[in-house]
Amino acid sequence: MTIRLPIDIASRVSPELSTIIEAFVNDPDREEPPTLDEVRAAIDEDNAGVAELEALHPQERTSALAELDDLIEEFGGEMLAADFVVSKASEGLSRIIETTMNDASLRRRPTLGMVREAMANGLTAQLVGDGTLDPDEDGTLLGEIDGLINHFGADALAEDFVRFE
Repeated sequence: MTIRLPIDIASRVSPELSTIIEAFVNDPDREEPPTLDEVRAAIDEDNAGVAELEALHPQERTSALAELDDLIEEFGGEMLAADFVVSKASEGLSRIIETTMNDASLRRRPTLGMVREAMANGLTAQLVGDGTLDPDEDGTLLGEIDGLINHFGADALAEDFVRFE
């Protein structure tokens, strides 16, 4: 049985640990998605072969281990590590989300499903026409929002995914 964590759980993970976990999650050589215990074991090894780990200062490695230990204590080592990766929208999707958030006709804060609906109803094309979005992004943004919806659900608040850079 898979336990669904609330979206804000990843926001409690430091950017450094999120980057490390993401490297394990995206490892093409892995057949199974890694758990928190597996990530912890790899961080503990000096020869894990992950560039993000090799670049860590010993103090950063110790800090990442302590943070991971806290997560394991709270959620269990068998939890999928992917649930603890901070997910943010691309710059283009962030612009779409912000535009939706600023829509005065909405009675509540937009969800990912509401943003998807706005995109399907022409918001993306409008922003491309305004020059806010690059025309080449049009096709990938729908796939990106669908991926977020598949992972987090259509009712997840869209503002939680806006990337501020």
